[in-house]
Order: sequence, then C-alpha cells, then structure tokens
Amino acid sequence: MTEMIKIENLKKSFGKFQALKDVTFTVNAGEVVGFLGPNGSGKSTTIRTLLGLLRRDGGTVTIFDQDVFTATDAIHEKIAYVPGETNVWDNMRGGDILALFAKLRKNVNLDKQAELIKAFNFDVNKKSKAYSKGNKQKIALISALATEADLYIFDEPTSGLDPLMENVFQNEVKRLKKAGKAILLSSQILSEVEKLADTIVIIKNGEIIERGSLQELKSITQSKMSVTTKSELTGLREFSSVSQLQISGNTATFLLDDAGITAVMSYLAAREIIKIETQKPTLDELFMDKYEGGEQA
Repeated sequence: MTEMIKIENLKKSFGKFQALKDVTFTVNAGEVVGFLGPNGSGKSTTIRTLLGLLRRDGGTVTIFDQDVFTATDAIHEKIAYVPGETNVWDNMRGGDILALFAKLRKNVNLDKQAELIKAFNFDVNKKSKAYSKGNKQKIALISALATEADLYIFDEPTSGLDPLMENVFQNEVKRLKKAGKAILLSSQILSEVEKLADTIVIIKNGEIIERGSLQELKSITQSKMSVTTKSELTGLREFSSVSQLQISGNTATFLLDDAGITAVMSYLAAREIIKIETQKPTLDELFMDKYEGGEQA
C-alpha cells in the first residue's frame, strides 16, 4: 500500500511539558484512519505538526515522502484540511467565501461544490456572522470535499452538525475512500469513526496506546457479557480480566478479556446461570475501557 502519511517517533514539547512522545503511525492511500483521543491527548498537536504549523522536536514526519516542514507548499497543494472550528469573515456571504477559497486553490471542482452546497442544505446568501457553528463548519467541509486532493485531514469535522448532515459527510468520506484517497479522521464521535475507519489509532497523554483495525482492537476486550444467575455476582470485582462491570441484583454486564474466560465462566457456573448473552463491544465501550482504566462499579 502507498504510504501517504508516515510519522515515526514524533516528539514535541512546550517548555517542560512533553505533548507528544514517540508518536508513530501511517495513513495509506484508500484508507481511513480514525485518530481518537480526548481533549489534551495530543491529536491537534499531531495534526498541526503534519500541516507544518509546528516544528517537531524529534522524529520524522512526511507526507507524500516529503518532509512536512521543508516541503510545506508542495504538500499543501495536494491536501485538503478541515479544522474542528471554522472562523471566517463576518461580513462576507457564505457563497463569496466559498468562491474565494476556490480561487485560492487550483484543484476545486465547482460542479462538485454546487452538489455539496445542495447536499449540506447550505444557504450561500447569508453573511457568515448570521451562521451557526454548524453552518460555519459547512463552509470548511464543502470547500475541502470539493477539492481534488490526494490526502484529506479532518479534525473534528462534524462539530456542530446535525445527524442528517453528519450522514452527508460520512457518505462523502466513503466516496473519497473508494476513489483511493487517504483520509485521517480525528473525531470524538465514536459512532462516526466506527462506521468509517479501517484503522484506529488511540492516543493518550501524547502516546499511542493502541493501533490496529477495529476488529483487532475489539479483540483486546474480546466479549461484552450480560449474565443473570441465581446467586449474587459481587465476586466478579476480583477478576482482573473483567472491566466496566455493572451489577443490578443478580444480573451483571461487563467486558471480559480472552485470558479470563475459563476462570470467569467457572465462577458463573457455580452461581447457576439463568441467562447469558455475549457480543462484541462497541468502539465506545472499547474507548472508555482504555481511557477510564476499566473502572468497575
């Protein structure tokens, strides 16, 4: 596969605070990489470094096999970027802003732009000071998605959008992927990432703590279980393989790692199982397990 983004051992500090610690991952052509992490985890710092806006303190960062800082102009000609919050000129109409952005780029498909304006139900005649946060975000999305680029970087792209507009965005990402484009999608809307991403990269406190396909990451906490027994289940709190435990009477729901299946099933059988259900955890549950340390209740 063709590597469009390659980050190796990226380090970045602000004074004594180390924001990024040996961050390493790639984004390939025809791939959507979901970049997950809470506020302050290092997502935006990584993206600003990718865009050449921040100098790294260590490691290598390349796009299209070119250094992101020394070849910024050449790289930017072939990428499209959407920030998490769009700021535009208050007294300009939305349509005029889109026209200006199109003039600044050499690779905007105006027919596609018109199609997106309709799909996003965007009123081009209002001045931007009258727009909601979601409508300002549509300006960035329409401009980026109408650009014929090789790499698309989305940083919280659907912030402020309603569910119908989120669906429009998701369909456009699927179109780009089918066309062989590379997409880096930083988002806190886990259902969005779950629908779109081929690969998940999870960052915590400036470090990559997990990386792999959605199925690979789900196998870390292999099963979500719901069980009802004839006896109480408080003893489940003692199993290190059990996380996100919730107990109500003699019914418990939890995530169970592969390594603990035999021991936990023996414990449950001894309490006379009435009903048991298992399924794969959602990305939300996986994400919370990694960030909250699998705290039990």
